[in-house]
Amino acid sequence: MATITSYPFVTHLRTPATSYVQHLAHGTLKHEGVGSSFWFRRLPAVLSEVPVDDREQAVLVKVRASDLQEVNVPGVVTYRIAQPATAAARVDFGIDAKGGAWLGRPLEVVGATVHGAAADAITAALTGRPLAEILMSDPADLAGRVIERLTADPRLADLGIAVVAVRFDVLRADPDVERALQLPSREQIQQEADKATFERRAVAVEREAAIGENELTNQIDLARREEELIAQRGANRVREAQDSAAADRVTVTAEGERTVALAKAQAEATEAVGAAEAEAERARLAAQGEVAPEVLMALALRELAGNLPAIDQLVLTPDVVSSVLGRLAVGGSPTGQREEA
Repeated sequence: MATITSYPFVTHLRTPATSYVQHLAHGTLKHEGVGSSFWFRRLPAVLSEVPVDDREQAVLVKVRASDLQEVNVPGVVTYRIAQPATAAARVDFGIDAKGGAWLGRPLEVVGATVHGAAADAITAALTGRPLAEILMSDPADLAGRVIERLTADPRLADLGIAVVAVRFDVLRADPDVERALQLPSREQIQQEADKATFERRAVAVEREAAIGENELTNQIDLARREEELIAQRGANRVREAQDSAAADRVTVTAEGERTVALAKAQAEATEAVGAAEAEAERARLAAQGEVAPEVLMALALRELAGNLPAIDQLVLTPDVVSSVLGRLAVGGSPTGQREEA
């Protein structure tokens, strides 16, 4: 926007580098240019300011497809006024000589022209095509075709407008139609999701089966090992019993041999003792044979007296004394009695 400074009898105007200004006085061009700065007299002056920077114009067009469906085409057209003098001659860009504000709304006129030209170009580029093809259009390709048509549009050329770029948002059909078009894709996506779910469940089942098989294998292996352990324990017990029986046999054999040896020793000892006793008895008998009968009788009585129980009273009758004396008198003896017997 131009900056206007008033002084007595004269006024100064200064414009930014993105604005074209034109100064006419009495129908004669006095000053023009981009970023101009000059002095002028306010009463006869006619000033026009044309912006030359890039501007954007929103565009929303409804296009009817060949299958009688409507498509909303939202987009933005970036343009600039490349020939500001031409635009100033076709559109009122006049500004107030005091404040520098536009006297009208020139940018709305330019925007409406750009919007109309863009709507015609978009309609021409998409008309006659089916709905699905329009919705699947490449935004970059569509923008290129629209730019070509806008560049050749005489309305923009007469205003000195150059189209810089065109971009489009998502092309959308009516909500009901869009939902109907989305339904097959959603069904396909749902089928793919179900398929993935089934595959995941199948994998899970396979893994569970593998786990169960591994567990069964482990149980079988454990049972086999337990059976081997039981068999080994039985074999160990049999071996222990065999070893114990063998040890008992060895013990019994040793005990029997010891008993036999002991019995033999006892027998030999008894035999030796008996032989010694017999020898002693023979020696004693031989010695007694050389002794007088009276002595033998006395020895026998002494031995008898040593083996008799204790006698408190002894009664000797005349018959007993007579008998003993008679025996002594005839030379009787206990040895002789045993020989007679």
